[in-house]
Amino acid sequence: MFLRELLRHKRLEIAREKKKCSLNEIKKQALRQKRKKDGRFKSALAGKGKLHLICELKKASPSAGTLKSSFNPAALAKTFERAGASALSVLTERRYFKGRPEFLTWLKRKTRLPLLRKDFIVDEYQVYETALLGADAVLLIVTILTDKELRRLIRLAQTLKLDALVEVHTKKELSRALRAKANLIGINNRNLRTLQVNPWNARRLLPKVPKRAVLVVESGIETAGHIRAYRHLGVHNFLIGTALMKSKNIAAKIKELKGKTDAAG
Repeated sequence: MFLRELLRHKRLEIAREKKKCSLNEIKKQALRQKRKKDGRFKSALAGKGKLHLICELKKASPSAGTLKSSFNPAALAKTFERAGASALSVLTERRYFKGRPEFLTWLKRKTRLPLLRKDFIVDEYQVYETALLGADAVLLIVTILTDKELRRLIRLAQTLKLDALVEVHTKKELSRALRAKANLIGINNRNLRTLQVNPWNARRLLPKVPKRAVLVVESGIETAGHIRAYRHLGVHNFLIGTALMKSKNIAAKIKELKGKTDAAG
């Protein structure tokens, strides 16, 4: 199974990193770091009724293979920023998504947009690392964490002034996220165990999301029609990756998704 194999490699990778820089050392470095402001990612999604796109930098995926062979993170970030993205999601998983943690450090110098580290976070070491790399938020995936781990990592993120986007796919996972006091919820339309995407999966979970939570719909959002349908249901924040990475004209695709097509086109 894909997810089990990915997590096995991820834990081996973390073990190697700990040999280079121990948990105690990376913890000291992260706690010494003076972060200017917390809540940048969540704040970027504020504004009642306003459409926010979290645009994702993703070179490859397990289901689609290489998405963009000429992958230039800095150039992509600038394109996203000029096109009106509210935030960036940065894949840092190496083996299956061809990402690199260093992308975050590079992008921090190239864009003013808040950065979400998107990876498979299973260890506190990675959260300390995320802060050091300069991200504003970290993705925590409920399906790969126990309740105890989820609560601990959310609290740690808060200590480090990181927003935690807590990702769920089912009603049970949503209940677990809310019990862990998550206030930034991502509903993934992709089942990470099968890699199947149902762009309308989030609809059945929406009534269970409390109004106090900031909600993001992830995966399978490819058209302006998808966005219009969800906006009628009160959703205004969308994380979009594959549709943008596959596009030959990213700026035009973002304009299309926002419903701002040219009159001639």
